[in-house]
Amino acid sequence: MYCLLVLDLVMSHTLGQLYVSFCSYQKHMQQLMPHEKSNKTGKILSAYQVSKNTNFASLVAGILVESGTPGGNNFKGFSPELKFPEAEFAPYQNKNFEWNPSGSGIMWKAYNFPVFLLSENSTLALLEAATKNEKSKESYTSDVAEFGLVMQTTKSGTRDSESCLREETCLPLGGYSVWSALPPINTSTSQKSKPIILAVTSMDSASFFRDKSLGADSPISGLIALLGAVDALSHLNGLHLSKQLVFVVFTGEAWGFLGSRRFLLELDQHSDAVSGLDFTLIETVLEIGSVGKSFDQGVKKFFVHTTEAASISNQTLDALKRAQDSLKTENVKISVASKSNPGIPPSSLMMFLRKNPDSSGIVLEDFDTAFTNKFYHSHLDNLSNINASAIAAASSLVARSLYILASEKNEINDSVLTAISVNISFIDELLGCLLDCEPGLSCDLVNQYISPSAACPSHYVGVIQGEPSSSPYPGYVGDVSRFLWNFLADKTSVPTENRSATCPKHCSGTGELCIRGETDGKGVCVVSSTRYVPAYSTRLKFESDMWKLLPTNSSDIMGAADPVWTESNWDTITLRVYSVQHASYDRLILLLGIAVTVAAYIAIVITRSVIRKALKRD
Repeated sequence: MYCLLVLDLVMSHTLGQLYVSFCSYQKHMQQLMPHEKSNKTGKILSAYQVSKNTNFASLVAGILVESGTPGGNNFKGFSPELKFPEAEFAPYQNKNFEWNPSGSGIMWKAYNFPVFLLSENSTLALLEAATKNEKSKESYTSDVAEFGLVMQTTKSGTRDSESCLREETCLPLGGYSVWSALPPINTSTSQKSKPIILAVTSMDSASFFRDKSLGADSPISGLIALLGAVDALSHLNGLHLSKQLVFVVFTGEAWGFLGSRRFLLELDQHSDAVSGLDFTLIETVLEIGSVGKSFDQGVKKFFVHTTEAASISNQTLDALKRAQDSLKTENVKISVASKSNPGIPPSSLMMFLRKNPDSSGIVLEDFDTAFTNKFYHSHLDNLSNINASAIAAASSLVARSLYILASEKNEINDSVLTAISVNISFIDELLGCLLDCEPGLSCDLVNQYISPSAACPSHYVGVIQGEPSSSPYPGYVGDVSRFLWNFLADKTSVPTENRSATCPKHCSGTGELCIRGETDGKGVCVVSSTRYVPAYSTRLKFESDMWKLLPTNSSDIMGAADPVWTESNWDTITLRVYSVQHASYDRLILLLGIAVTVAAYIAIVITRSVIRKALKRD
């Protein structure tokens, strides 16, 4: 006796049910919410409510959520994330602050039934079946659902990361972050290294649904703003800068800051993945967070969240203000975030502060004391949730600020500053490439660099395959990471001595890389300091072709807080809906069949008896 509930877009209204066998809708809904007036299509219901009621949950085989868009439903907000995302990593004591007021935390709950987001076509088909079931209570048929869903961790009983990694029924969450330097860093020279201005953002998001993690405002708006800034700065001669610009795009930040924590560990270990970088040379960190919702009544308003390292942070703030003043026609306004905040918001910069509390840095956001993104870490944080002109303004602000920070004060040329202009068409193209299925990753810009495995983008971090490396097998690297590596290597490169050289076999010079190798099989050699950095838990080690969980280190606060996320091995998930007859109807047919058989037998016996008597008389 199980039922499959069909819920609306935000899992707040029951639209109907599909019977796996039979379940009494009114009876069990009354159990779940005894004080609510009966209403088959208007009950307030969430997956978490269902799971909390053990009697009702035991009858639920699964939950299907209809597709839809936030605009058409007038939602005030839906965020399945916590009110303070990843609070355990915060470098301050107030862990109860509500950065995300819309957060419900339901994506971190455990459920004994699967929850799936339907496509538009599937929504229509299943709602028709559910409505048919509700209207035909006396009918002898009903539509039932059959799942094809096998998770190896459940099947084998390995229900935690340590056991599933040992039995190889899962893989760690992770991927590859990308960093690039402008101009390229010459590691073979004996010249003194320049101070580093680090510009960071992240490329991954999360949601209640694995493959619907677009994260348009959080964090992709920041990623697009940084890429626009890199494109604008690429036209300058970076060799004249007095400080080294380094751009880093982390992945795995939505799952315990995997990318930034691993990046800092690689710096400590002086690994090949970060060759040319030194943590002690990082002068300041400028992080671009959510910037897609800063458009308010024609003004693009941004908030600067600073660390306590006042002197350098003030220099960064001064650079931002000077950049703001240079954007006179853009209606850009920056403000320092409220002092009532406990510290900086959830961000990669937190990990730098955890490593060194005196780290200098700022986070550029579109909010002050609470997220303006009401769909944070939700499948509804899509293209309709952001403003392209706000992202373009943030991109211009970042580009000019980085130029100011990397230049000596007396060498800043106002005409050069004004000439640093972000290409609006480039921003629009990136939005279509990274946040839509049409054209999606099949867009011309992405196809200049890579051959994507799928058109529809998803910014879920995924799992890390094979042995982590700074030169991984391309098939083990996600589409977005490969695009970023090629794009950044191209934009931050300097010409090679042999400009006609094709790769990979001819890229043998110092600092040479092969880019665009996927598109035509040849590629182009460039000189660039662009690297992949593996992103996975600092508590994991890959040896003897398998993953091993390291014991917690009491001195490593971040490692102790790391939950070590893994994903079960699984096959293709299927859902089949078809009509079946009720068992009671089958029993009735059986009884009728038996009755007909008995009646026929009796009729035959009587007929034979009558015939015999008639023959005897003759």
